[in-house]
Amino acid sequence: MGILSSLYTGVTGLQASGEALGIFGDNLANANTVGFKTSRPEFQDVISKSLKGVLGGNQIGRGTKLSHVDTIFAQGSITQTERPTDLAITGDGFFVIDGVEGRSFTRNGVFNFDKEGTLSNLDGYRVMGFQADENGIITNKLSTVKIDRTVIDAKRSQKVNLSMNLDIRAEKGKDFDMENPDKTSQYSNGFTVYDSAGNSHLVTMYFNKLENGIWDWHATVDGAEIEGGTKGKLVECAAGKLKFTTDGRLQEQEITKNEFNFGKGALPGQKIDLNFGTTIAEGGTGLQTTQYGTNSDLYKHTQDGYSAGTLAGLSFNDDGVLSAVFTNGETVNVAQVAVAKFENNEALFKSGQNRYRESKNSGQPFIGKPGEGGRGRIIPKSVESSTTDIANEFINLMTTQRNFQANARAISTADEMMQEIINIKRQ
Repeated sequence: MGILSSLYTGVTGLQASGEALGIFGDNLANANTVGFKTSRPEFQDVISKSLKGVLGGNQIGRGTKLSHVDTIFAQGSITQTERPTDLAITGDGFFVIDGVEGRSFTRNGVFNFDKEGTLSNLDGYRVMGFQADENGIITNKLSTVKIDRTVIDAKRSQKVNLSMNLDIRAEKGKDFDMENPDKTSQYSNGFTVYDSAGNSHLVTMYFNKLENGIWDWHATVDGAEIEGGTKGKLVECAAGKLKFTTDGRLQEQEITKNEFNFGKGALPGQKIDLNFGTTIAEGGTGLQTTQYGTNSDLYKHTQDGYSAGTLAGLSFNDDGVLSAVFTNGETVNVAQVAVAKFENNEALFKSGQNRYRESKNSGQPFIGKPGEGGRGRIIPKSVESSTTDIANEFINLMTTQRNFQANARAISTADEMMQEIINIKRQ
């Protein structure tokens, strides 16, 4: 009887509306869940009864059913937190985490360092990333992001870059005297270098104009810092000559001495490359060190040594690279957070705790570095907010409520018709 089947048709509508209500309620419940993506119910009609067999048309529907629940992977708004270990992804992709249930993926970037120095989420799942080598260069080795060392070893100075000008107007002819260097030189400057034990030493350089376009220089250190030296008496550790073109550019340079024998157990015979720039003879421009008609001056100098230091802080940059900052001022790259991309995000399996897992229909994860291969970029000190739009979800709730009421009315109407049929016998 058609009336009886209409009762079951109305029931399918009630069931579908109830399930939709649960989906919209879940969206609202997670309005404050970091990285949450809202879901949307998709319905299908139930196979219909055909009045004319395979001829098509003239079919009576049998109700509806919930066929799919689509996760809408829209970009959530980025909220700044100023917490150093909070990370957000803008664009496509997921953080890669490992835990007791194996590998999973998340958009929730609320992380911290545990007692072992491992970057983890609040449930203890370890964050995966690409490790840096001993020189701080990011490799393709994927493993747990972890702080392995809290102390950085000292490094001896091996190269000093000098950018300077020597005044072409200086008078020539002074003979340099180590006993009275200030009065027997035309220009001097100083900088700090480090020995193999990380001890700092002041190097003072003296420059003399020998001929037009030719200068010699002497790099000296106080004798108290040199093996076998005398305190207060300078010791020459390096020396050389500079030759300039008529237009003031460095034509060539010559090193006549280079040996720093620092004391107190440091490596003897330390070589320090005092680099005045690539000369014209070497194919360079010769403009790092010049001879112009302005006062002699050291514009800039850099050197590659440093003392030992302890860990002072950690920070992420916009590429998801974790850097360790040490008390000696050095910054060393530790690792780069990995980002996974899927062909079909909507088919990922929800595991709870803001986690997703790979499924048959999602495809395999393509794990790589942020910003590469279509993967999103990392925003440090920020989190991605839930994509729940409360106003929109309230509208969905009201629509679902009306659908539920309409199907309930269809059932009550069918029930009244059934009652009329039953009352025929009584009449």
